[in-house]
Order: sequence, then structure tokens, then C-alpha cells
Amino acid sequence: MLFSARHPLVRLFRTPSINLAVTSRALAINKQCIPKNDDMYRFRSHILPQKKAKIARYGGRHMVTLLAGDGIGPEMTNHVRRIFMHADVPVDFEKVRLDSNIQPLDADMEYALLSIQRNGVALKGNIETKFVDPHYTSRNVQLRRCLDLYANVLHCVSVPSIPSRHTGLDILVIRENMEGEYSGLEHEAEKGVVESLKIVTRKNIERIARFAFDYAIKYNRKKVTAIHKANIQKLADGLFLRICQKIAETEYPQLRFETMIIDNASMQLVSRPQQFDVIISPNLYGNVISNIACGLIGGAGVVSGVNIGPEYAVFETGTRGRGTELAGKNIGNPTSFIRASVDMLKYLGLDSYANFISDSLFTVLTKRNIHTADIGGKQII
Repeated sequence: MLFSARHPLVRLFRTPSINLAVTSRALAINKQCIPKNDDMYRFRSHILPQKKAKIARYGGRHMVTLLAGDGIGPEMTNHVRRIFMHADVPVDFEKVRLDSNIQPLDADMEYALLSIQRNGVALKGNIETKFVDPHYTSRNVQLRRCLDLYANVLHCVSVPSIPSRHTGLDILVIRENMEGEYSGLEHEAEKGVVESLKIVTRKNIERIARFAFDYAIKYNRKKVTAIHKANIQKLADGLFLRICQKIAETEYPQLRFETMIIDNASMQLVSRPQQFDVIISPNLYGNVISNIACGLIGGAGVVSGVNIGPEYAVFETGTRGRGTELAGKNIGNPTSFIRASVDMLKYLGLDSYANFISDSLFTVLTKRNIHTADIGGKQII
């Protein structure tokens, strides 16, 4: 049943998580009442679709793989499904089980991969990586590798009503997703001696560099900052740095290009983040930088992320906390999941639906000041 943003049913949802999601849903179906301003525009999704993307459509509707994952993932993805239903979004979900529990022959992973390859797009909750077992392979990393999701993108933009030390931030973090230390290539050479390999290739560096520069051009960004540790890792990070510099100089002269060592970049992000526009980074450094950037604008519950490749894309939260301690309490922040779904709609070419839901969410957060406890709201027991 559809209802307006002023309908008394909205006020019956007493927990912050449901209140935020349901009010977003209500506003999304009342498109005429949504105001427009610069902050709202910056909050909208900035996703760069791929030319070779595989997208499944049946009878005018899109089919998307839904991986709820662990912790609060099932609750959050349910919020998204309800918003889509009441906003008449032409998307159907193929729900696939994939969590941290390993099944015989890993059939769940195989089925998830087949589903994403068939549909082209997935919406995903976090899947816990068990670090106690040295033989356990991260399923998040497995998905990226098997689907060649070489770029991870986070759009970190300030929301005026969310308390933070800095305001007016609008930073794009683009992370190489396939190689480097984060690949987990390590072994125990002998008892008490572990070797960890960092492998980088010209091919992957070139494509992430061009992806980042194309992104900057598409969305009228002025500067790209490459993060590295080439002063110590002279070969691996040196290759990353040289390739990025050459591509910037020869193919994108209209963009400002600068480099920054990872330790200094971390300090600069927390002290003067306004200096950053687009950040491009190798895998491990990108993971660190992404979490810092998310913390600057409200934390794990606010930012979405996308893993994108030539053919497939997987949309998820920007930081991958599973939120197990919040599961079943309806107090988790659905903002990052809703924004992930908006990114997905943008990728599918459903721009009007994406903008309506994004603007609705922005209105909920700023005009109505409906916040969960993690961003300054009151926790209702």
C-alpha cells in the first residue's frame, strides 16, 4: 500500500533504522515535494557505467542478484526491497545465499557467481572474513577476482546534518581491486617464517589509472591524487607511480595530477581533507584511505561502495563491517545500503528512480533530521 510522507503510519515505525528506511520510501513516492539544492546534488550517485556491461532485462524489468550476507545484511537489504516496491522501481531480485559459512565443495559461491554472471549486477551485504583460520579465503576477494571487478569506488560527501569535524567534503576514492598485498598471496616458508607476496602488473595499473582519470573527466573533477609508498617500495609502487604520471601527462593534460605518500596522505586526510578531489590508490592503501574517508563524513553506515569491472558490478556498503551485534535490533543505519541501491540504479540507467530515492534519503537526513544512533540520533529501546 502506498502512503504519503505525512501519513501517520510513518510515525509507527519507532526504531531509527526502520524509520529512516520507511520515511525514505514514503518520500520516494511523493516526488513533487522534494527540494533541490547543491548539497543534495552532490549527494546523488556518481557511477560510471561500463560499455561492455552485461545487464539482464526481462519484460522491461531488470534482474539483480541479491546477496544479503552476514550480520545486519538481511535486514538492510529488506529495507531496500521495500523502498523499491513502494517506489515502483522496475527491478526484481534473485536472492542467493552467500555468507561466511563454508559449504561442501563451496556450492554457494559457485551459485552466486553463476547468478551474477547471468544478471550482470549484484547488491551485496558484507560477508565476514574469518581471520582465525589461515586457510579461509575471503569471499569478498573471491567475488572480485572471479568477476574481474578491478575498480572499487567510494563517493565520500558531507551531509550537512550529520555531525563531523569537517564540512563541505566531496571526495572520490578509486582503489585498484585485483592485486598487491591485499591478494593474500602468502605462505610459511618454514616454522616461524612467513613470506607475503606483492604482485602488481602494468596491465592492471594502466586500466585503474584510465578508469580514475575518465571518472574525473566525466564528473568535472579538477585534480587526481595518486597514493603510493614508492620511496620504500621502489619497484612495485614505483611502477604504479610512473604509469599514473605518464598517463596523466600524455592522455589527460587537462587534469591536475599530484602524488602523495600513504603516511602523509593519511595525516592530510584527517587534518586538511578539503584539498582532495579524486584519489587513486593501490589495493591495500586504498582500503586504509577508504575507511579514513568514511570516518570523516559519519562512519560506516553512511557511505556506499561499488566493485566494478568490464562486464559486472557488485554494489555494497563502503566499509565492510558486518554489524553482527546490531542484527535483529532494528537500530542499524540503512543509509549506506540505500545509497548502494541508488548507485546500482544509476548503473542500470534508471537515473530518475536513483535521483528520486537519493533526494528522498537526503531529505530524511537533513530536513527531517531522522538519524540512527551512530550519526547523532537517539536510540529508541
